[in-house]
Amino acid sequence: MIFFNSGWPWAWRVEKYHYFRIIYDMKDIDFPIFKTKSEDSSKKFDLTDLKSRQEYFEYKAGPEIKKLREYLKENTFVAYLLGKKSSGKGTYAKMLAEIIDKDKIAHFSVGDMVRSFDEIISDENKKKEFIAFLEKSYRGYLPLESIIKSLEQRSTKILLPSELILALAKREIAKLGRKAIFIDGFPRDLDQVSYSLFFRDLIGYRDDPDVFILIDVPTSVIDQRIKYRVICPLCQTSRNLKLLPTKNVGHSAKENKFYLTCDNSNCSRPRMTTKEGDELGIEPIRERLDKDEVLIKQAMSLQGISKVFLRNSIPVNKIKDFVDDYEITPEYNYIFDEKENKVKTIENPWEILDDEGVASNSLMPPPIVVSLIKQLVKTLGI
Repeated sequence: MIFFNSGWPWAWRVEKYHYFRIIYDMKDIDFPIFKTKSEDSSKKFDLTDLKSRQEYFEYKAGPEIKKLREYLKENTFVAYLLGKKSSGKGTYAKMLAEIIDKDKIAHFSVGDMVRSFDEIISDENKKKEFIAFLEKSYRGYLPLESIIKSLEQRSTKILLPSELILALAKREIAKLGRKAIFIDGFPRDLDQVSYSLFFRDLIGYRDDPDVFILIDVPTSVIDQRIKYRVICPLCQTSRNLKLLPTKNVGHSAKENKFYLTCDNSNCSRPRMTTKEGDELGIEPIRERLDKDEVLIKQAMSLQGISKVFLRNSIPVNKIKDFVDDYEITPEYNYIFDEKENKVKTIENPWEILDDEGVASNSLMPPPIVVSLIKQLVKTLGI
């Protein structure tokens, strides 16, 4: 554990609290711990409530939010989100847009883009238009016929050619207009890391600054996010029995298990179900997670591009020095009171083991986005 004094460029004072950087060795990758703890311990926010969350961001990062809003009136940037699968890439980007300006920030998911082409390939008219685009824009080693076949028989285990991804991404990003773009899912393989150095030029953002946003989330966090995930069979709302329950928790005496009922006001509130395979946690994607970690290490070594570091967890023995209690992710356990015939919920700070085996607490998304905002302001030189 290495501490840097105030002479280090990552340490500075920001209004109500101090902002520090600590280097913590995580499998040869150095990720910082950022202090978002307020000096006023009586000030608390409900980070699950939109209005309270907005007040939280103004309190914790008001000056930086104002600077970003002003910057985005005339400028944009390109950010590459690099983190393991289910590390929260989309969550952080969308929350930043929610706070700054949804009209100025776009989250672009390469995975969503590729999945959207399933519909195109199955429609003959759209397919002809799509092939015409590829004939004009695609440059690569594989024949176009092979590309179409790859799309028709797409497997999540087989990556589409990088040249194809670039052509398709340029097409879709052009539809977004002039916005700051958070790219999720590129680079996805080692050869694409080099492509990313020139990606902004390829999509027409030649003068925009670009930045890698590297995200560290312990594997145990991802595992439990998947294992306890449940989905409404009607409206597809996603929740987590352990980490993000609905207001309605039920108990099945027959199955001797607890369950969630959908609380979407526009839904008929059925019992939420586990997606097939989720009970296995990270096992089906372990190979993918290992590759993601290699990508992060590769990106760390690149020169000439700025980097932002987002860390999901803090060791238990340091947590109180760096964040407020309400910024720690809670976990929920349940007991069934037979006398009152109802489920009682027990809430505690969620404690996990990080990838080094250190007892740690996981953070909620807002404090991580606070560190993202502050680092972006510094990286962009605002």
